Amino acid sequence: MLRSLCNKTGMGMIEVLIAILLTAVGLITILSLQSTSLQTVGKSDFLGRASGILYNELERNEALIMNPSHIVTEGTTGPTAVRVSGQEAAVAGDITFQVTTTIDSLEANTWRVTVTVTWPLNPTGITENIVVTRQERFRF
Repeated sequence: MLRSLCNKTGMGMIEVLIAILLTAVGLITILSLQSTSLQTVGKSDFLGRASGILYNELERNEALIMNPSHIVTEGTTGPTAVRVSGQEAAVAGDITFQVTTTIDSLEANTWRVTVTVTWPLNPTGITENIVVTRQERFRF
């Protein structure tokens, strides 16, 4: 039995070809997933940047509306171009997001702020809203 386990002939040509075939199939499978992963990374990058812009705009409008000294203008503003770099002029590799803000009055001293952020590869974009009320403690 020990003699059959310790065969001195080594690996044959068939075993080598099977090993090469299995390695090639594994490499091709991994390489085929590369384009899908790059697309997913790109989408998540755009979505992350858009959500940051969206929540920044929501918080800015919330702070303004909560201040009783600020006059609230109802209606839709935008689309306003916002660049990822924060620069006025486009920089190499910069993406421009379009931000649209809508402020609706719900009742006395209560407003709904809706912000939509779109970008070139996603014309639908993402939308979020918040209900804001006036608060005397925020007067400045």
